Amino acid sequence: MIVSIIIVLIVALIVIALSVSAVQQHKEKQEAERRKELTKQKAIIGETEEALMNSANIPLSEATQRILQRRIHDALSQMVSISSGGSGLKNRLKEAKERLQNPIQDGSDGFVLPGNDKQLISLIQGIKKLRTIIRSEHNKGKVDSQVFIAEDKRLEKLHLRINIESQIKRGLSAQTAGMIGSARQYFEKAAATLNSVSFNDDYITAKRAEVEGYLETISNELKASNATSLKKKNEQEQDDLDVLFAPKKKW
Repeated sequence: MIVSIIIVLIVALIVIALSVSAVQQHKEKQEAERRKELTKQKAIIGETEEALMNSANIPLSEATQRILQRRIHDALSQMVSISSGGSGLKNRLKEAKERLQNPIQDGSDGFVLPGNDKQLISLIQGIKKLRTIIRSEHNKGKVDSQVFIAEDKRLEKLHLRINIESQIKRGLSAQTAGMIGSARQYFEKAAATLNSVSFNDDYITAKRAEVEGYLETISNELKASNATSLKKKNEQEQDDLDVLFAPKKKW
């Protein structure tokens, strides 16, 4: 009898220990998932705030700014819901909500081409990141399809504009420095890019005409240069013939 009781108690203790261990493991798993989700939302906020700060270089439309601000608000809301509810997070969420309710100035018209390659690369990377964010929010159902299409197309055109303006600027610099071959390569690259786009607008039409004008000028310069070189060569050959067949002087 006593042996049976002891066995029952041992089994009960084992079951209790296993239950406590399972509960503890479940809590640890939940805590790990909570921390993972908090880290994920922090990364989203950091990435989005960086995109907003790039508005000094990248002209952001009102719609794009709203998308970014909404993304920050949603990430903060998610953090508040799964965290212990610190006052700091709640205050940030309140501020994010107020920003969504305030008017936003559209900055899509302002654009200045960066002065050096490092800034240019940073700008292009920023545009690519913006397009990725907007596409991600659209895939989550947080951005209307019409808004997504319009904003993605606007950023695509901005990327194209930066590419074209950069190639033209480099071509003109090379032309001024007398590097005609390099200048022609830059202009030809700009022309190829313009001809590869699937749409057309006033900017594309104007830039095609501008680049074709630069290429025509270079072509004329090269023709003139080749004609001059050929003339000098012919003159030199004639001088050599004159010397060769000139009457020999008698001493």
